[in-house]
Amino acid sequence: MNRILLGWLLCVGLLCGACGGDKNQPQKGTENDRFAVYADGKTLTTSGLQRLIDECAQKGGGVVSIPAGKYLTGTLRLRNNVTLHLEKGAKLIGSKNATDYPEQGRRKALVFAEKVNNIAITGEGEIDGSGAAFNKGNDAPNRPTLILLQDCKNVKVDSVRLSNSAFWTFRFVRCDGVDINRVYVEGHANWNNDGFDIESRNVTISDCVLDTDDDAICFKSEDPDFVVENVTVKNCDLSSNCNFIKFGTASAGGFRNIRVYDCNLHKCSKSLLRFWEKIVPGVTDPITGIAGMALEVVDGGFMEDVIISNIDMKDVQTPIFIRLGRRKASENSYLKNVTIKNITGTTASHIASSITGVPGLRVENVCIQDVNLQLKGGGKLADTRVDVPEKEDAYPENRMFGVMLPAYGFYIRHADNIHLKNVTLSTFGNPEERYAIVADDVTQLSFTDCHLQKPSSGLPIVHLIDSQDVTMPDSWR
Repeated sequence: MNRILLGWLLCVGLLCGACGGDKNQPQKGTENDRFAVYADGKTLTTSGLQRLIDECAQKGGGVVSIPAGKYLTGTLRLRNNVTLHLEKGAKLIGSKNATDYPEQGRRKALVFAEKVNNIAITGEGEIDGSGAAFNKGNDAPNRPTLILLQDCKNVKVDSVRLSNSAFWTFRFVRCDGVDINRVYVEGHANWNNDGFDIESRNVTISDCVLDTDDDAICFKSEDPDFVVENVTVKNCDLSSNCNFIKFGTASAGGFRNIRVYDCNLHKCSKSLLRFWEKIVPGVTDPITGIAGMALEVVDGGFMEDVIISNIDMKDVQTPIFIRLGRRKASENSYLKNVTIKNITGTTASHIASSITGVPGLRVENVCIQDVNLQLKGGGKLADTRVDVPEKEDAYPENRMFGVMLPAYGFYIRHADNIHLKNVTLSTFGNPEERYAIVADDVTQLSFTDCHLQKPSSGLPIVHLIDSQDVTMPDSWR
């Protein structure tokens, strides 16, 4: 295997002058000037780095090893069979000039690959996107993703630090075979700073730490002809000012055979753009996440065979949010066969968990098992009489129906075969007067070995509206 050592090339003078000279200054007047590699963090060095990658690929592939130093660059394009290895102390710094990022596939990117195989990004170095230098605002245009991979096979990313993206941090689209380990993500430089945006198959993500302003782990499905499937996320530490684990909103294709387990969810290190305590009544901490897990199919497509387990969450407004809706075409949409188990959590708002479809699109076969949630109390009797809107075509979010649902635990509507097993719901703080559970237009709802705190108002624990085949203790009615 070829191994191109950038430090050696610098020394022998192939890139930046003779050994012993100032390696950050090229020899004037030579045709190699534009291919020089500078480690001063100030001189744009895209061409030199790209030449190393291209030459390595032309020789059949290998490792391009970048030593300690700061390398200012625009878009770098990975090639077949090439590993980009960032040694400890090496830092790729994204140019602040948008013209240094040509349009690539769906979006601009600092590191890009398309239709290549056997690529890797490894090492203890860092890729910094200089994201604060670009347009700000939700969905603001002309901002590069930090890493964007499209239609690639056999991808490995190990140990690198990804920071300060101008948009999404790491997006991989229609890839097959992605292995991500021990990656650290910090994304608070701009809006839309997701951590991992997954639209690929046969993916494993493990032992990663994500600290993001937007969604930490986000499954997306924008291509109606591609199914996101066979994905495992395990043993990760996730913090977000939005959703910790999210499916959607894009769901044009579908999600199948997804496993997320052994993860800790908690508040971010900072929140520079969002101030939930000013927006959501009941939230007092300025740094909180929206939903621990948000499973959304609202743009067509489907979801099935999803298991989320062994999750500990805190600093979250709503533990579980499941939504099947009609924001876009949805004739063949469905959401079914979901298991959420072995969950503990403490909430930071009054917004209950919810499992909702819309008329004609019903959520099916959801099991909530071995779950213990401590929920922030404070709901009033008047909140149980609110008219919960359908909002069939609305953007899905935990507060889409309002910040005070008639239940403090779960609000369930337009759903079939919903089972709660060994679920404990308790409240803390102010007295809680709302029902524990409200089920509206639900069939085959069951409660097994559940312990649900009684409302302080004297209302029943469970309130049923047009629901059938419900199995629960008579004392709860």
